[in-house]
Amino acid sequence: MDDKEAKARIEHLRREIERHNAAYYLHDAPLISDYDFDRLMLELRDLETQYQQFADLDSPTQKIGGAALPAFAPVRHARQLLSLENASSEADLAAFLSRLTKAGLAEPLFMVEPKMDGLTLSVSFERGRFSLAATRGDGVTGENVTANARVIKAIPARLSEAVPRLAVRGEAYMDKQAFVRLNERREEAGQPLFANPRNAAAGSLRQLDPSVTAGRKLAIFFYDIIDIEGEAPSSQSGLLERLAAWGLPVNPERRLCRGVKQIMDYIAEMEQKRHDLPYEIDGMVIKLDDIAARNMLGATGKFPRWAVAYKFPPEQRETIVQNIIIGVGRTGAMTPAAVLKPVFLAGSTISHATLHNEDNVRDKDIRIGDTVLIQKAGDVIPEVVRVLREKRTGAEKEFVMPLHCPECGSPGVRLPGEAVRRCLNIDCPARIYESIIHFASKHGMNIDGLGPGLVRRLLDEGLIDDITDLYHLEAAKITALPGFGEISTANLLRAVEQSKGRPLHNLLFALGIRHVGEQAAKILAASFADIDQLMAADAQTLTTIPDIGGVIAQSIVNFFAEQHNVRLIERLREAGVNLREEQKTLGEQPLAGLNFVISGALANLSRDEAKALIEENGGKVSSSVSRNTSYLLLGENPGSKLDKANALQVPVIELAQLLAMLKEEAGYA
Repeated sequence: MDDKEAKARIEHLRREIERHNAAYYLHDAPLISDYDFDRLMLELRDLETQYQQFADLDSPTQKIGGAALPAFAPVRHARQLLSLENASSEADLAAFLSRLTKAGLAEPLFMVEPKMDGLTLSVSFERGRFSLAATRGDGVTGENVTANARVIKAIPARLSEAVPRLAVRGEAYMDKQAFVRLNERREEAGQPLFANPRNAAAGSLRQLDPSVTAGRKLAIFFYDIIDIEGEAPSSQSGLLERLAAWGLPVNPERRLCRGVKQIMDYIAEMEQKRHDLPYEIDGMVIKLDDIAARNMLGATGKFPRWAVAYKFPPEQRETIVQNIIIGVGRTGAMTPAAVLKPVFLAGSTISHATLHNEDNVRDKDIRIGDTVLIQKAGDVIPEVVRVLREKRTGAEKEFVMPLHCPECGSPGVRLPGEAVRRCLNIDCPARIYESIIHFASKHGMNIDGLGPGLVRRLLDEGLIDDITDLYHLEAAKITALPGFGEISTANLLRAVEQSKGRPLHNLLFALGIRHVGEQAAKILAASFADIDQLMAADAQTLTTIPDIGGVIAQSIVNFFAEQHNVRLIERLREAGVNLREEQKTLGEQPLAGLNFVISGALANLSRDEAKALIEENGGKVSSSVSRNTSYLLLGENPGSKLDKANALQVPVIELAQLLAMLKEEAGYA
């Protein structure tokens, strides 16, 4: 790999890791497993070590987690809440112990504790009374969730001792039984299910109504003292005993160990035991027990030098493939899925797993009747890892991909260069069903209350045949449906009517044009005054638009070349659906022509929110400082971008100055 290739790979990894950090820390919706995330981070760290000329203090290897969401007031922690460096093998652990030996620590004791898969909380007490709770956020500033933390029964309102000032760190979690009961209630109410207990705990702590949090039955284990007025413990073991003596819950599953063998033996023991615990853990934390030695070792910008987190590999379960069925999506993709003998995995009962496409089924040689290992990709989507061929009995049946759509009988066509087989029948019932769900989705036309169940009922009753029929629904026919009254009918029709005013970019996304996602839809809507101009554009014109490549351009041209899609647009026009994008004038875009770079953690806005604010007002946001940069927007703990901005004499502003430029309300500040 030459320097140019290394730089490109490093920049790609940084972008990917930042995207996954935002998904995990800000939105509690991880896209990949912890194991896969750690592999990305390890590759980036290795490349940065090998190619030090591309080092950047703003790299995710130098930063912690996510920023505070604006829904709750920010809280600055008394001490930075660092994350932990990961170890994934005995060799990694041995290297960690070797570093401590070189620092002069001969065979020290370690406290080994479970790594809870929950949400970190900082909880403060004044004169022994509970006073404040905050999430970790970016480690410097978190969210004030005091009202919700008060209803967690495990957090005492008063300690057994009136400690003048105390801030402790713990992990809030939802146990497995509470999680199952919560999802059962949500399923009965027609609400979306939580993917795992961690997401459920995080969502519960961010409720605006504390009574909702109270009903979620959260628990917490404490494991650290952030700040204390008075004598501090001298060891981790003593610290945990002190916390317990004050009435704070601590995890009983812990052990003092010395040396790699003792630590690895306990890790192996806990990896077997984890499935029997009432709560989820995803690894073990190894901490130097002697706190004076910890203080001597100190920390890097991100990790303490005296602790590591040993991550378990993704949790897997053994089950049986009872059948392989075909699902048909809105684009006609015919996707095989395994029907599994139900098994509990990573917080939920799994009965289906995607098999992606026929090539994947063939390559893994997955057969009906096979015993397989499954795991959750990104801790969310169940997938088959591999077949346990040694358990085959000879009764298994090979899967044969159907050549026709199982829903409408049309030929399934595999287009050149694609791994999926598609139903090209635009009148396929499955395609119509999925397209209506997509049309009504949040980032589409946002028709509140029009979920999959109701769409199915409307189709089955013959009240709709496609998306345009939504705008001709009659109140009397909806009210006649079982379970519908005048109020629920009025709410649905109101949501349908409100959707007519959605901007063009939402409509473009809602139409389900292949390869046109949210971002591409926004770019297209900003480039054309209305849908008629877009429909008239050829592929060559479209490819001149930044970030619209040949594949997207041809897909758009193909979509509007189909007469049924042209008729669909006309029916939407006749129904009064907005087909234009509001084009802001120069006066409405105070940042037009300005190029911004963001460095550091902003107080009350995440980077994504700050980026959106700038772009909505005509500005652009770049990832690196150059002579073309108009302003560097500065937050807490800025990296090397500040040095480069000063060297290039780029003006540096803070969030308050940006808001002044926008003449916005102080609510952003």
